[in-house]
Amino acid sequence: MANPDWPREIHDALKRAGVRVVGYVPDAGHKRLIELCLADPEIRCVVLSTEEEGIGLAAGAWLGGMRCALLMQSSGVGNCINVLGMTHECRFPLLVLVTMRGEQGEFNPWQVPMGQATRAVLESMSVAVHRVTEATQIAAGVAAAAARAHSDNSAQAVLIAQQVIGIKSFQEQAAQ
Repeated sequence: MANPDWPREIHDALKRAGVRVVGYVPDAGHKRLIELCLADPEIRCVVLSTEEEGIGLAAGAWLGGMRCALLMQSSGVGNCINVLGMTHECRFPLLVLVTMRGEQGEFNPWQVPMGQATRAVLESMSVAVHRVTEATQIAAGVAAAAARAHSDNSAQAVLIAQQVIGIKSFQEQAAQ
């Protein structure tokens, strides 16, 4: 079976969920999804200098009556620890799509610690975590997390396994 176009499927799921604001820190794992969102006139894309800014972006979007999704890498989750408490206390919806690093086959040893801790860090901050390991599961996982986040004003994260986004070598990374 051919690998589905999971970035397109995520984009479609975000559109169906009514997401109109997408915050992101540039990330190779989300590259195609970011391009799709940038090309979509119905989605406002906001480049973040750090992932924690995205929590404020999501809160502001919600206060303005809009739905937001944040795109980040697992290492970016570590940048959000303090501010994630705001989602629980203020009870606003948060949808975070996390491309995982630091899993089996990782070329960069600096990615391993946060990659291994991502799920526990998110759960300790009252974020419900959904992990997808197959490209065919991603759209449904994103749709379910988006529906849950917006129906009960909760924080939901979808972790996209490194095996889905692919594993790069230092040579490939240097060429990009």
